[in-house]
Amino acid sequence: MSNSHPLPFDGAISRFFGEEAPEEIRDAIRTAGKRDILDPGYPWQRMMKRRAYEETMAALQIELVKMQAHVRESGARLCVIFEGRDAAGKGGTIKRVRENLNPRVARVVALSKPTEREASEWYFQRYVRQLPAGGEIVLFDRSWYNRGVVEHVFGFCTPEQRALFFRQLPEFEDMLTSEGIIFLKIWLNVGRAEQLRRFLKRERDPLKQWKLSRIDVEGLKKWDAYTAAIRETFAQSHRPETPWTVIRADDKRRARIAALRRILGAVDYPGKNASAAGMPDPKICGGPEIWSGNQGG
Repeated sequence: MSNSHPLPFDGAISRFFGEEAPEEIRDAIRTAGKRDILDPGYPWQRMMKRRAYEETMAALQIELVKMQAHVRESGARLCVIFEGRDAAGKGGTIKRVRENLNPRVARVVALSKPTEREASEWYFQRYVRQLPAGGEIVLFDRSWYNRGVVEHVFGFCTPEQRALFFRQLPEFEDMLTSEGIIFLKIWLNVGRAEQLRRFLKRERDPLKQWKLSRIDVEGLKKWDAYTAAIRETFAQSHRPETPWTVIRADDKRRARIAALRRILGAVDYPGKNASAAGMPDPKICGGPEIWSGNQGG
């Protein structure tokens, strides 16, 4: 892509990389090859090869179509929320879940800033309106967990509002599962160096610059605040009834495969090919202990 286009936010991401990023983060990005994993603690050193990825993904797509047919015919309701720091790969993963599904059955919910009326409603109200009806799959690209992390980090909610959110959260999510909704919570975990590498790539690509926001730019300086908010959110919301699935997403290809397998594993549909559907890679997929062991992300 040509670099002649003006950089968004006056090149704030490049400036952060050159002037403010920790030296070890800069060194990791400068010295890494295109397919190198930047996090030394990641269980794989290089990204998954394209051919192996595409073969695995093709088989998983067939399984997703089978699952969709079952959801539609049985009247099941599937709700999956995708969370994670900016540039963790939420949108790309959701795209791979949905690309061969009927949009009348599977839809993506990515809510914008609440309107003045919505801001005066019960916090969960606008999300309730988006929950699946019978025969539907709903994929949330961010969710009510905005209050636990982003809103808290940027001061968009008061401590009292956040505390109320955490008090109401268990009962709200229990209502979803007791209603019979198949409910999954997926957190895509990305390391600091990989996040910055992805931001730099977006900044220079005119076809991807639209993905960047002022929140992304300001958030680069708030890594530790995000880490504290995420840790607190997991402590408040990871429960046996509604657990978190954490996927280490420094390798987008492995992360997408793990997410698809987690979803397929949650639905008992006829004709499932257990070999193709598989199990998520336990080296990169588990509970919040995977996140804690990686000290953030």
